[in-house]
Amino acid sequence: MILTEGLRSAGAAVRLWFSPARVRAEGTTPDYRFSLANERTFLAWLRTGLALIGGGFAVDQFLPRLHQGLRVTCTVVLLVGGALCALRAVNHWVRCERAMRRGEDLPVTRFPTAMALGVGVLAVAVVVLVLLGRTT
Repeated sequence: MILTEGLRSAGAAVRLWFSPARVRAEGTTPDYRFSLANERTFLAWLRTGLALIGGGFAVDQFLPRLHQGLRVTCTVVLLVGGALCALRAVNHWVRCERAMRRGEDLPVTRFPTAMALGVGVLAVAVVVLVLLGRTT
């Protein structure tokens, strides 16, 4: 029963991604500056996702001598991170827009911390591999 409710809630959230007019119907219109700032944040997250995807392709193409398992792992981590970033961007935009319209506090998320830690760990791993000469 709890799983069913969770799936319904997730389905309702995803439907809002594709019908922003339903978000507009809630509450009152916030100051346009806040909505535009929310949109800029959304676009920044999309750029981050695209950068991660580009990094994944770069690892795959420019580190051919890296052990194949490591190269594929780094590539997949970056590509999945980019996809998650894009999905998170639209979800966060909707959640923030709804909160502003309802006069609620903005939603709190751990995603930026998790993303920063993931990218940092991956960057350190690549630096170590470069220093050990595993990439040439």
